[in-house]
Amino acid sequence: MKRRTLIGTLVAGCMMLAVSPTFAQQKAAKKEIGLQLYSVREEIGKNANFDQILQKISALGYTGVEAAGYKDGKLYNLSPQEFKAKVEKAGMKVISSHATKTLSEKELSSGDFTESLKWWDECIATHKAAGMKYIVTPWMDVPKTLKDLETQCRYLDAVGAKCRQQGIIYGYHNHSHEFRKVEDKVMYDYMLEHTNPENVFFEMDVYWAVMGQVSPVDYFNKYAGRFKALHIKDHREIGQSGMVGFDAIFNNSKVAGLQYIFVELEETRNDIYTGLQQSIDYLKKASFVKASYLK
Repeated sequence: MKRRTLIGTLVAGCMMLAVSPTFAQQKAAKKEIGLQLYSVREEIGKNANFDQILQKISALGYTGVEAAGYKDGKLYNLSPQEFKAKVEKAGMKVISSHATKTLSEKELSSGDFTESLKWWDECIATHKAAGMKYIVTPWMDVPKTLKDLETQCRYLDAVGAKCRQQGIIYGYHNHSHEFRKVEDKVMYDYMLEHTNPENVFFEMDVYWAVMGQVSPVDYFNKYAGRFKALHIKDHREIGQSGMVGFDAIFNNSKVAGLQYIFVELEETRNDIYTGLQQSIDYLKKASFVKASYLK
């Protein structure tokens, strides 16, 4: 009798192991993860159906979008209302957008950027109508002098103040060149120290920071609360290169001031949608990534 009981227990245990899902098979938990639409720029550039592109992104599990297609009062050649409606129809939220007006040489030398600020009025109005929470400047060349960098910081502050007046949070997105020195100052540090936290946050692209040979976590600790959004990026698909310490980055999200994350893929091993699926699956299955960072 005891032998039969033992055999039955072993059989039951084996059956449970057989039907128990592995880590890879487990259904990944839903998490607030946005996508930078620059990732699907080639698909959009093929004049593919924009609605279908958004639906594919949503079906992969992405919950929000960050645009990269603002021009002359439109987003991807759509009115802000049309853009918002299409994103929401696909089951996602409009969260953020990359947009900027570069200062001219005359503005840099004079320190008067009044004309460029006028450009922002329509830009901000468009993004407000689309329901954007953030507007982010995606690029700035390395200034030749600290005087030029100081002017750029005053410009960022002025744009940020305009955005704040309209209920939009304004930020700056880095690449790797911001970690070079301008004269004797590291450009990124100077920007953090010479912009008002009430006007300018920093959307750290963690991959480009690593490529700039710095630690994202060190910056989180040195400039606590300045990093409301992050670009989660890797050499290709997220989590496959081993180059970026995502666990340490996410484990320090509180001190960073993190509110939202955006996946961005510039290269993939396979097709873009497979890469986007692999990337979000990594984040959804990672225990160190929270379901949401919204306060």
